[in-house]
Amino acid sequence: MPDVSIGAAAAVSVRRSDGGRVDRIEWSRVSGDLVADALPWRRFRWRNGQQHFSGTYWATTEAGHVVYESRLELARLLMADFDRSVTHIVAQPFLLETVVAGKVRRHVPDYLLFTGEAPILVDVKPRARLAKPIVVTTFAWTRELVEGLGWRYEIASEPDPVLLDNIRFLAG
Repeated sequence: MPDVSIGAAAAVSVRRSDGGRVDRIEWSRVSGDLVADALPWRRFRWRNGQQHFSGTYWATTEAGHVVYESRLELARLLMADFDRSVTHIVAQPFLLETVVAGKVRRHVPDYLLFTGEAPILVDVKPRARLAKPIVVTTFAWTRELVEGLGWRYEIASEPDPVLLDNIRFLAG
């Protein structure tokens, strides 16, 4: 793991479901209650010819739609929806900002999964891109912050294809 020397300036910004926005809450003060009703940080737009496959998935866990930006995110979303320990799913729950090695860094995680235990922050990335230096560094400081809050952190890549096929069949 690289030396990320995280600064004390870690903060979160949240788009609230009531249309308001909460900007730059100190990371150590973040709670599940603050982000449980968050709207996705980025606005989703669909256009002809776009490079990624985004959409909405009707999740039983939410009794409503959850957004995703890639087929790989959809795969992790399906897995979460079929995980009985997951009680709530928030897509792109917040913008996380901190200072790493003297530079301001920003990151929007893919999912926040609420369970009966600690929340799980999930970043989804293809296995082939996990060794890129910027990805390694971003995920290292994200893990440090998340686990420092007492939450769990997960990096999700391509799932077992047989398991995914079975879950897709059941989700259909």
